[in-house]
Amino acid sequence: MAEVEEQERQQSGEFTDESEEEDSEEEPKLKYERLSNGVSEILQSDAASCMTVHDKFLALGTHFGKVFLLDIQGNATQKYDVSSVKINQISLDESGENVGICSEDGKVQVFGLYTREGFHESFDCPVKVVALHPQFSRSNYKQFVTGGNKLLLYEKNWLNRWKTQVLHEGEGTITNVKWRANLIAWANNLGVKIYDFSTKQRITNVLRDNVSLRPDMYPCSLCWKDDTTLIIGWGTSIKICVVKERNPTEMRDLPNRYVEIVSAFETEFFICGLAPLADQLVTLFFVQDPTNQMDEEYRARPRLDIIQALPESCEEISSDALSVRFYQDNECRDYRLEHSEGESLFYIISPKDIVVAKERDQDDHIDWLLAKKKYEEALMAAEISFKNIKRHDVQRIGMSYINHLVENRDFHAAARKCQKVLGKNMELWENEVYRFKNIGQLKAISQYLPRGDLRLRPAIYEMILHDFLKTDYEGFATLIREWPGELYNNMAIVQAVNDHLKKDPTNNTLLTTLAELYTYDQRYDRALEIYLRLRHKDVYQLIHRHNLFSSIEDKIVLLMEFDKEKAVDMLLDNEDKISIDKVVVELDGRPELLHVYLHKLFKRDHHKGQKYHERQIGLYAEYDRPNLLPFLRDSTHCPLEKALEICQQRNFVEETVFLLSRMGNCRRALQMIMEEQEDVDKAIEFAKEQDDAELWEDLISYSIDKPPFITGLLNNIGTHVDPILLIKRIKEGMEIPNLRDSLVKILHDYNLQILLREGCKKILVADSLSLLKKMHRTQMRGVRVDEGNICESCHSTILPSDMAQPFSVVVFHCRHMFHKECLPSSGTIPGLQFCNICSAKRRGPGSGILEMKK
Repeated sequence: MAEVEEQERQQSGEFTDESEEEDSEEEPKLKYERLSNGVSEILQSDAASCMTVHDKFLALGTHFGKVFLLDIQGNATQKYDVSSVKINQISLDESGENVGICSEDGKVQVFGLYTREGFHESFDCPVKVVALHPQFSRSNYKQFVTGGNKLLLYEKNWLNRWKTQVLHEGEGTITNVKWRANLIAWANNLGVKIYDFSTKQRITNVLRDNVSLRPDMYPCSLCWKDDTTLIIGWGTSIKICVVKERNPTEMRDLPNRYVEIVSAFETEFFICGLAPLADQLVTLFFVQDPTNQMDEEYRARPRLDIIQALPESCEEISSDALSVRFYQDNECRDYRLEHSEGESLFYIISPKDIVVAKERDQDDHIDWLLAKKKYEEALMAAEISFKNIKRHDVQRIGMSYINHLVENRDFHAAARKCQKVLGKNMELWENEVYRFKNIGQLKAISQYLPRGDLRLRPAIYEMILHDFLKTDYEGFATLIREWPGELYNNMAIVQAVNDHLKKDPTNNTLLTTLAELYTYDQRYDRALEIYLRLRHKDVYQLIHRHNLFSSIEDKIVLLMEFDKEKAVDMLLDNEDKISIDKVVVELDGRPELLHVYLHKLFKRDHHKGQKYHERQIGLYAEYDRPNLLPFLRDSTHCPLEKALEICQQRNFVEETVFLLSRMGNCRRALQMIMEEQEDVDKAIEFAKEQDDAELWEDLISYSIDKPPFITGLLNNIGTHVDPILLIKRIKEGMEIPNLRDSLVKILHDYNLQILLREGCKKILVADSLSLLKKMHRTQMRGVRVDEGNICESCHSTILPSDMAQPFSVVVFHCRHMFHKECLPSSGTIPGLQFCNICSAKRRGPGSGILEMKK
């Protein structure tokens, strides 16, 4: 029954191929289609015997002696009635303009497809093969070969006559010939030979391995991979031969070339045809089914394998079993494999069917991935080749993937893919949203909805917000923050939130979200009210962003209670909008908050809040004593009497001492340090700062009966007061702690002072001498005198017009110049002359008149 179904499918024209493993995860390398149209009509009444492939057309020979030229789709374009029996071989040159045909009844025809002129001959024995020179149309000699019981070379001479040359005979029937460039390869009963047409030499003989197989039933397959590589398939054996140039030193009587077999291995099935595919091989196999024990001649489907040749074995890349029509009736010799080098097309020829195999392209790769439900890989492949694939095809793939994910309940992954697949197609987006609604998964798709250039209808976004509002307040709040307010009807959502707040009026999440919605709607007062009630951190950002300072004048205390630092910074940064006086009035009832504000104001500018400095004294004393003394030091507007009163009331000794000293009552301040603080070091430091001899006297008088104080004075006053004054006043017999150390320190300090003075004196003397020498060297230098200089007395040119005449010029170190006769008398000291100008400057204005009076 299965055999009948298979036969019916073959008759219908449907083509199927089966890989070795139906469920294999390995992607096929080739795809197949049956060559139909005119071919189907031809093979219904006839049978294919051979076919040759050209990039432009196909040439098909039949068992009834006809040759058809076909286009690539299989439509017959021309028909030749050559013989009444089987066409054995058709050969085309590279141009596709000349054809050679041979038949079983011995007929050979070689002619131009457009002229029909050429060679037409009948022989008395079958001619199995014919091969044209690849450059037949360009050659003047028009060479071709035929093969029957001998291999003949035909060549047109200069008289336009055909001459014949026997290239080989005596080894049985020639069954196959392939001509490539200058090399002719042929097979007979014993093996394969190669003939070098350029040197007229036969260069190799590759023997047949399995001699038990009949060569007429299991013919040799030949294929040139390139101009020097020949692939031989015979029975179950494959050999790859490379034609190489022989080293000139080794030639002697040997041919210029030789053949090296670079790969030789056995296959599982019988070889029907070979073709190259890049660095791999496409092999057509005839298969006898070993599982059928009842019939030894039972034939299975032929196989088309891609293999990778290795030196002594091969690696199978892919394997497809082909459902060729009537394959059960075919033998090994009935199959042929031809290929088109330009497009990597492979034609499987059998008597009643021709199948075309081609490499799978990106579309095929994507279809295979979809069939295997590898949607992610299919989508990636489609995106990579997007230039060659229409956008709707990418979406088709993506939608298949999304459907698959939904079926597997992976809703979040399906929603995530929507973003990439649906693109800017609004209709598809809305359809998907409603599908997710129907399956209760609006939350899954919510975060991926378009919100940029493409926007869906507001009702879509509102539907999702309402869904969240029913079940997930936090998720609802997240969407409100992430989605622009213009995506939906803001008032409708505000109303919905208010309805929920009636049931849960203290829900912070809903209140915060409502404030954000009011902000989107520019109802900032309502939003500010909620933020302040919640003490929300965004309140300050809201005020700044929307300039709501007029709305917070009566809410300053609330802002300060929420975050004093931020509130004060905001108020101080915006004094032009909320004045200092206004803030002070608002905070008047909260002195602890008022202090924080005035303290930061004072730190920014000591003068802006000067009228509040008197009040600040009490605020510092009450809430921030550590900063009271720095305030008293830095403020120039603080009333000292008021400050002293407050500090004395609170017994702030340190602050009182500072105020007394600042008010000029240093003796009272020093007394407080000595009596109340009892801190000699501080007293000494205070006396140093004031640098007043009377204070030092008071300090010594107070300390003279207190040995610890005397020790402190001895250790510190050596550089300010003569320690002898203190030592003389110490009572005899008084025990002073560490007296020896103190005296040593005094002596050391005194010695240090002496050394410093001597050192300074040496430096001063050295510097004075150095400068004096420098001045002397400078003054001893020559002074340039030329025609441009004038006498400072008569204002005439200093040099005479006639340089031959004797003249006298006086030039002072100050660079003033005089004619000698223009100088006044030398004065009281004979021989000593001074510059009148510089002397007058030193004497000052009017000094010359005074001298005259003298």
